[in-house]
Amino acid sequence: MPRPPTPAPDRRIARRGLRDHVYERILELLLSGELEPGARLAIDTIARELAVSPTPVREALVHLERTGLVTREALKGYRVAPPLSEGELAEVFEARLMLETTAARLATPASGVMLEQLREAQQRHVRAGERVAEALAAGRVDLTLTTEYFASDSDFHAVVLEHCGNRYLLSMSVSLGAQLHRMRQSALRGVTDVHEAVAEHAAVVDAFSSRTTARGEVLSPEQAMRRHIENVRERSLRIAREL
Repeated sequence: MPRPPTPAPDRRIARRGLRDHVYERILELLLSGELEPGARLAIDTIARELAVSPTPVREALVHLERTGLVTREALKGYRVAPPLSEGELAEVFEARLMLETTAARLATPASGVMLEQLREAQQRHVRAGERVAEALAAGRVDLTLTTEYFASDSDFHAVVLEHCGNRYLLSMSVSLGAQLHRMRQSALRGVTDVHEAVAEHAAVVDAFSSRTTARGEVLSPEQAMRRHIENVRERSLRIAREL
């Protein structure tokens, strides 16, 4: 029996590009909070809304299931995953502590390029935090501002990971990132630890710059990062218990 013809390379590339586009669009909907936890993800409906066939939607959902952002039930299809439980949160932070404190240690001493990028990321985080705080003070929970705030927070941590010199730690952080997005689902109603997080990021920058922190301490970057993540863990677990 003759073998079926192999698709032309440009056709394979086009299909992969379409699948990636659909994946990014669904991911955007998940992370923005437009799709509530537990909401059903109907393949045909999504395909119609994105003006594509069901195939790239199905492929994207299979990929998203691996990240933990969506779940699949036999005979029922896909749904948006629920927020992380208290136990799952504890596991995520245990992994994050090992990953990011190691990255901070490996990135020490910081290069001039890294310090410049870290300070720029810190300033973006500060500005995003100020906008979120102003909205909350006015009694508003602005989803766009909250999403921007979390993005600036991720960018800050990404600088350290990108300069740690270990490609595998960076790859692991990308995998863990999906779980961090699930963690943040519960905070989309309003960020409550802006001032604490901003101060902790400043302490990390001070540590990499070999400066005394605002509290008069001299910390290594690894110590400053550990304190920050441990504090975020405590705040996140407190929110989880209140839900």
